[in-house]
Amino acid sequence: MTGDEANPVAGWSRLHGEDVSGNRLVVGWLRLVHVLARPLDRVPPDALSAAGVVVAGGAVVAAVAGGRWALLALLLVVSAGVLDGLDGAVALRTGRARPLGAVVDAVADRLADLALVLVLFALGAGAWWCAAIGVSVMLHEYTRAKAQGVGMTSAGAITVAERPTRVVVVAIACAGTGLAPGGTPVTGWDWAAVSALVWAVCAVAGFGQLAAGIRQELAGRPWTGPFASSRADQVGDDPR
Repeated sequence: MTGDEANPVAGWSRLHGEDVSGNRLVVGWLRLVHVLARPLDRVPPDALSAAGVVVAGGAVVAAVAGGRWALLALLLVVSAGVLDGLDGAVALRTGRARPLGAVVDAVADRLADLALVLVLFALGAGAWWCAAIGVSVMLHEYTRAKAQGVGMTSAGAITVAERPTRVVVVAIACAGTGLAPGGTPVTGWDWAAVSALVWAVCAVAGFGQLAAGIRQELAGRPWTGPFASSRADQVGDDPR
């Protein structure tokens, strides 16, 4: 048994540079996926990442079919979310976490995110709303990746707009569409449209949290790249 298998929370925190031991929701999720990962130790983590993309794509197909097929989309969306956790859990449990695997996982996550947006579109969310939340996901993750590329050692912040939130929001849209096609209780609003709006609100709030976290970690830190001046950031400096 590796140290990360014995303490999955510490392993995840070490890998991502973000201590989540005080977040009960995250701790519970990490422990659950590590339990689910036990029978999968022989499966390559990259295969699980790829499976998550395929399953998310299947959710789009089910959503396009409409009607009660939305319930199948619900099952597939949740499964894709679980697979997203399982690839990292298996990598940590078996000592196979590596930089290339992190890249594969990130690309798979973004493809799955786009599939979630397409599920909402197939269920009836407006095209412009879907385009906006799709862009918000890419902006959120690119900003974090860029900050890490110039020296940020943590995730910046665990925000309200992370992948679990996206999965939950789309899962609710699928469940509502399949079980109550007349719309949300009392208002009768379209489930997909409401879910897209909730996603958008979370995206705005989450980006604010991420920006604050990045500023807190990087502000005043000297540039250490190939053209380093060893001078801390100053007002008016070229942000590149």
